Amino acid sequence: MINEQIRDKEVRLIGEDGEQLGIMSARDAYKKAQEAELDLVKIAPMAKPPVCKIIDYGKYKYELTRKEKEAKKKQKIVEIKEVRLSPNIDTNDLNTKVNNAKKFITKGNKVKVTLRFRGREMAHVQQSKHILDDFAGLLADVAVIEKPAKLEGRNMSMILTVKR
Repeated sequence: MINEQIRDKEVRLIGEDGEQLGIMSARDAYKKAQEAELDLVKIAPMAKPPVCKIIDYGKYKYELTRKEKEAKKKQKIVEIKEVRLSPNIDTNDLNTKVNNAKKFITKGNKVKVTLRFRGREMAHVQQSKHILDDFAGLLADVAVIEKPAKLEGRNMSMILTVKR
């Protein structure tokens, strides 16, 4: 809210150079802002009484958008990469999949390990759980289990993340 939009009885006013000007009516605060040829901007509406500041509104909005952009630049987006296995996977194939998962984890991504069951393989779901346990064991030096193995339809999956 800016200028005439501020309808509170009393506001805590902060001057353009940051000094506290005290608590006063919103109308008096608006007059002071007009004298300084600047805008009265409500910066903390939830405070008792609300905090208003005498600043150039355009410049204030620009600073806010710049800060948001800076914060966005510093974020790291974590992707979830998927590694698919089958219940009758051979040890060499498993080692290849482990190496791929290790690459993903060292880059900072999470890895979803999915064990797909087809047809009659659904009868031997519990015997195949050890494959996911072995997979996690082989990656124990770089990864930790974030979400343990769980059966969802015809797939059993777990999520591994970087070890801290």
